[in-house]
Amino acid sequence: MLLLEQKTVLVTGATGFLAKIFVEKILRIQPNVKKLYLLLRASTSSSAAKRFHDEVLGKEVFRVLKDEWGGGFQSFISEKVVAVSGDVSSEDLGIEDLHLKEEILKETDLVLNFAAITKFDERYDVALGTNTFGALHVLNFSKKCAKIKLLIQVSTAYVYGEERGILMEKPLILGKAARSGRTNMDVLSGEIELAQKRLHQLHSQNRTDEEIDTGMKNLGLERAGYYGWPNTYTFTKAMAEMVMVESKGDLPLVIIRPTMVTSTLRDPFPGWLEGVRTLDGFIVSYARGRLKCIVHRPDVILDLIPADIVVDATIGITAMALANQHVDLVYHLGSSSKNPIRLPEIHRLSKAFFAKDPWKNRQGKPVKAGKVTTFSSMASFHVYMAIRFQLPLKIMGLLSASCCHKLEADYVDLRRQLKSGMRLIQLYKSYLFFDGIFDDTNLEKLRKRARDQKGLYELDVVEQLNMDIRSINWEGYITNVHIPGLLQFVMKK
Repeated sequence: MLLLEQKTVLVTGATGFLAKIFVEKILRIQPNVKKLYLLLRASTSSSAAKRFHDEVLGKEVFRVLKDEWGGGFQSFISEKVVAVSGDVSSEDLGIEDLHLKEEILKETDLVLNFAAITKFDERYDVALGTNTFGALHVLNFSKKCAKIKLLIQVSTAYVYGEERGILMEKPLILGKAARSGRTNMDVLSGEIELAQKRLHQLHSQNRTDEEIDTGMKNLGLERAGYYGWPNTYTFTKAMAEMVMVESKGDLPLVIIRPTMVTSTLRDPFPGWLEGVRTLDGFIVSYARGRLKCIVHRPDVILDLIPADIVVDATIGITAMALANQHVDLVYHLGSSSKNPIRLPEIHRLSKAFFAKDPWKNRQGKPVKAGKVTTFSSMASFHVYMAIRFQLPLKIMGLLSASCCHKLEADYVDLRRQLKSGMRLIQLYKSYLFFDGIFDDTNLEKLRKRARDQKGLYELDVVEQLNMDIRSINWEGYITNVHIPGLLQFVMKK
């Protein structure tokens, strides 16, 4: 395969889930890549190297590559990969080694910005620094690269905020709010100044560190909600897109927008994932017997996309761009348009899986998942919570001390059991009632062009890269790949 042969690539956010899968695949299918510079948030080169070995190479996703190279693996990695200390929230990506920085600027052909803080309720100042201004710093650094052929910004499909219906692959307009009637978003200076002002105010009030964190997290959610985004993450990623498109000039830029990224479908092996991601919170809570209720639109689509398809599509876009073929500015990578799956179906498959093979707790005892009450509106959910929480407290005042003690214990246990479900519902409320379909015409066009190209690849691109969303059998994937992967790589820890 000619892809990236003797090319130099800069990858930011290299310890992230998607970035690791990307790095592994490039090293496996194109070992003749010239160099991979991996930017890791670290203060020294030695700490960057340690993070690379512990948080990247040390992960199970590199198992196949290690097996292929055997005893030559470490020398291969030493030849091809350079761990770079830095931080996207700083100018010039915080790279202090001037010789290394000049080398990167001179040699880099391709930049991929995976760096992001994906917590929905991160501190506003921190999320702005990495997600919004970090993306701008990556763009400005890419402009200085002498041989740059493409910058890929990894965004999220949910930058659309409150929009509904068919959501087209189009760039966001600088300063345009997602909520109707909200105008004049000052992305480049106003929001960061507001965040700095609130932070200064909290410090001047001698607030505790915990109070400051809470205050800054609340500010992010307030600003996102005001302008029509569901959380701080999607808001700051939307602003990143705005400033990048506005500032890119002649720099070749592609924005990819994955939906809810899940475990690998098949590559480098099925089911690999890190951490509890989107729908996994519901599956994990259900398996542990802690999910007592859930609220969602009855026909809501959970727009899932396996991580390796996201990476393969990214590589496919890169291959076309480096071959001087046309690529579009925005690509949606999701399943809602051509191969949707609905939340009730995921719950049915999860219920069947754990009924047959219950999760075992730390004592090795199987956990009975139990019944989950479903609500189709937030109003009905709030009534339910009021009854479940307030009535026991009122009753307690009328009973003896011994009865109160028993009811109090039951009440505390009930709160513990419901806490997980409540938190998930609040975090994912906007997705559980989401009413949008992400158009993916650009990816489909790219797939057809790649298939028709002659002489562009030594190997069949269709065999090397799976960019076909319709290839996913959701029942088989959820039952035989995703849940087993979740059990093996996440719940065991």
